[in-house]
Amino acid sequence: MIRKKASAQKYDAIVIGAGPNGLAASIALAKEGLKVLLVEAHDTVGGGCRSAELTLPNFVHDVCSSVYPSGYGSPFFRTLPLEQFGLKWINPEASYAHPFDNERAVVVYKSIEETAAQLGEDAEAYSKLMNSLQVNWDYLCEILLHPLALNNLNKIIKHIFPLSNFSFKALGSAEHLAKSFRGDLARGLFAGVCAHSTLPLNSLGSASIGLVLNMAAHIVGWPIPEGGAQKISDALAAYFVDIGGEIITGEYVHSIHELPASDAILFDLMPKEIIKIAREFLPGYYKEALARYQYGAGCFKMDWALDGPIPWNNPNTQAAPTVHLGCSFEEIAESEYAANHNVHPKKPFVLLAQNSLFDSSRAPGNMHTAWAYCHVPNGSSKDMANAIENQIERFAFGFKDKIIARHQMPALALQAYNPNYIGGDINGGSLRFGQLLTRPVVRDNPYTTPNEKLYICSSATPPGSGVHGMPGYYAALTVLKNRNKVFVQAKSH
Repeated sequence: MIRKKASAQKYDAIVIGAGPNGLAASIALAKEGLKVLLVEAHDTVGGGCRSAELTLPNFVHDVCSSVYPSGYGSPFFRTLPLEQFGLKWINPEASYAHPFDNERAVVVYKSIEETAAQLGEDAEAYSKLMNSLQVNWDYLCEILLHPLALNNLNKIIKHIFPLSNFSFKALGSAEHLAKSFRGDLARGLFAGVCAHSTLPLNSLGSASIGLVLNMAAHIVGWPIPEGGAQKISDALAAYFVDIGGEIITGEYVHSIHELPASDAILFDLMPKEIIKIAREFLPGYYKEALARYQYGAGCFKMDWALDGPIPWNNPNTQAAPTVHLGCSFEEIAESEYAANHNVHPKKPFVLLAQNSLFDSSRAPGNMHTAWAYCHVPNGSSKDMANAIENQIERFAFGFKDKIIARHQMPALALQAYNPNYIGGDINGGSLRFGQLLTRPVVRDNPYTTPNEKLYICSSATPPGSGVHGMPGYYAALTVLKNRNKVFVQAKSH
């Protein structure tokens, strides 16, 4: 049931934060028969996976995230009967488009060959790279979506040879990856998809996010939920309640003292928020380690109500829900470098979603919605609306004339909306190579803390950001494993 206040009873586990990871952790625990309470500060569940009428009535906008290759392909979510609770996926053949100047555009389809055919002199190189990685997709998912601390060594050794090609490419920078291609189309294409990492494109490991996302485009697609992001969260919440879970909304937890008694507490929160809530229950050295956790660049996010579809200069750009705007590798690299070095880019790289082209429930009549963001320095309050709209207008002449209403959220407004977005960082902390492997601190099991009752299940733990629920799932497995140890020890006495 969803309530406003907790009962006085004791729970086996309490989860703070009803984002996708908090929901996943709650479900995984409840499925094993535990009595679980999920506490959410907002009036609705979802965290970064929510929808709202941000501009005008009946225009449905995704408040934060909007396109879900990792959600659709999540190993945990795929085990749940979410379709029975209202979730329906829309999965177009095209995942994303990348327009260039002079009315050129490349569209990434599920077909590697159809995509490669647009790349001219780099068609063969693109096909060779993506086909070699596609063959080992299952191995890759098994390793990347499983925390290193919990990986079986024999499994890693078994997959070393098949994944050697991916490892060689992924451990390098997006800049190094781009040098695999001769033409500006392929180089620009990979700059855009690698920029999802929010890292400078010359940084170590910046190629990895792009390679994984590009492979996902060819294998599972970049789907969207019919009716908006909220449908994912509502389906997870409904399933959790159906199996006996309890949810409290509109309750901001300031301290563990405010919670009912429980055997375990799981935080779907960033380290900065965990320190506030659990400061009296964690040793100083661990709090200091959490305080050193690094956050990435922020985002300036916009939504529009439009009186028609975006009039792209190249009509092929309408084939995909997601569009990357920044043209060349050099331009995108300059934008991402600036955002990571406390400079607001003049021509920002823009990630745009045009979901209403594929889901008529997003807007009334023949109207449409659009969603976009650019990267900015962490903690920025600067208005980037003109810069974003100018970039869209550059590739879609007449876009501004289509706007009937707009909504914007600077980086600090994103944090105010969702405290997990520290300084507007939507990735749950910097994805720089070192932190990606050790988040949130160096520890044998990243989901545990020095307090045996407290656990972390947010995207600050492996495998990191993305609406896939895997940090929540693995944190729940850790709770269950430790609970079983305590039970066995108690029984033996």
